[in-house]
Amino acid sequence: MKIHEYQAKEILTAYGIPTSKGGVAKTPKEAQILAEQIGGKVVVKAQIHAGGRGVAGGVKLVNSPQEAYDAADALLGKNLVTHQTGASGVPVQNVLVEETAEVSKEYYLAIVVDSDAKTPVIMASEAGGMDIEEIASTSPEKILKVSVDPIVGLQGYQCRTLAYGLNIPADSIRSATSIITNLYNVFQGKDCSLAEINPLAMTIDGQLIALDAKLNLDDDSLFRHPESSSLRDKEQEDPLEVEAIDAGIAYIKLDGDVGCMVNGAGLAMATMDSIYLANAMPANFLDVGGGASEEQVAQAFRLILSDPSVKRILVNIFGGILRCDVAAKGIVEACTGIKQTVPIVVRMLGTNVEEGKEILNASELSVTLVDDMKEAAEAIKQSA
Repeated sequence: MKIHEYQAKEILTAYGIPTSKGGVAKTPKEAQILAEQIGGKVVVKAQIHAGGRGVAGGVKLVNSPQEAYDAADALLGKNLVTHQTGASGVPVQNVLVEETAEVSKEYYLAIVVDSDAKTPVIMASEAGGMDIEEIASTSPEKILKVSVDPIVGLQGYQCRTLAYGLNIPADSIRSATSIITNLYNVFQGKDCSLAEINPLAMTIDGQLIALDAKLNLDDDSLFRHPESSSLRDKEQEDPLEVEAIDAGIAYIKLDGDVGCMVNGAGLAMATMDSIYLANAMPANFLDVGGGASEEQVAQAFRLILSDPSVKRILVNIFGGILRCDVAAKGIVEACTGIKQTVPIVVRMLGTNVEEGKEILNASELSVTLVDDMKEAAEAIKQSA
């Protein structure tokens, strides 16, 4: 779950990491009042779940409360389009109004999970304030990495290694190690999948401060953090993904035109591979789970049908706890009362497979039944 910059900074502040003085505004008048309280010269930042705000005009440096009002008025209620959003952009409902800082140097600091090493890894770079993906591609030697043993925890020498590796001045090493330690505490304490400060700025008076922050919270850990549910902004999320989350369905919107429904994450990956081999692209990742009910299957299939980018559908069910006849009934239920406009390819195997096929054959749906994924790929090709 992504959260806004102002929410991330509130968490960083609670963990002892210095951030800029400021506040969040929902109206231009609130932005003006905040600017007056801060001192007039401020930065007004659109709050969206996407990067590239500065280039897209979502970050504005202003010199007076009236200019803060005008900047907020130009952003609030509009959709901001960046290189990380779709063509329609995402809505700006809040702006962050902060004091400006005189910066002498910018650094990058982040913590993610290294899936290969199965440990958290801290990444740091002197090339702060820039697109880290570009740095990783063009100058990977500029990125320092330290893996943290999740049992032993972060060690002081690891923080000092990073601080010295960043060429941070000697009199700021202690501050740097404190920030690294506290960011790791945020990462661990809030069950983050990403904790990022970009840039971590050195001011001209020698203070280190987080000028921007990004925290992604692991969805699977939210039951441990009921206080985090209020941080979710559904307006920033894909409507289909929001509906799937509320229904307890694992769904991710993708860019293709082949809707997929499977039961099992591994089976979903294999199914998407088969779609690629058919020279097509999946429109989604959708796993109804091993023990889905008929209603959950129906909800999942309705999600696929409601996606305007879907031109054909591939269902791949391995009947176990989720029986094939239950899956078939859910598909038929989802299509009840609507006109089928996309071809459906179904591959079923396992418990009650014959019953499932009979249910689909007896329905009024135009369904192509196949026995293996090679046939499924060929059917997807022909449906194009």
